[in-house]
Amino acid sequence: MDEHELNELRPLLRVDQGGAVRVGNSRVGLDLVVEQYENGMTPEDMVRAYDTLILADVYAVIAYYLRHRDEVSTYLKRRKKEAEDLRAKIEAEHPRGSREALLARRSAREEADAPAGQ
Repeated sequence: MDEHELNELRPLLRVDQGGAVRVGNSRVGLDLVVEQYENGMTPEDMVRAYDTLILADVYAVIAYYLRHRDEVSTYLKRRKKEAEDLRAKIEAEHPRGSREALLARRSAREEADAPAGQ
């Protein structure tokens, strides 16, 4: 997405500190509005579901999306990749235990907590 185009739509669309494009003064992301629209949700439904949204803003965001599908698609792909990279980093730093290991740990904790003689 072009910074100049976003400037034209401010405060309709803004980029937060994390690089996510948000709608108006809400924390609702462009990605959520596009996803809900693509899934058949109407702007009116979105405003009911996310009470920080303004109906005119939702219509304007959808119009922007329809006029700039390629740029929005590129943005959405980039955000998805960033999320996947972050998830992989977190999982690498904190690997999830196997089901068997988790059950064994739970069993050991329960045995340690059991009253003596049981």
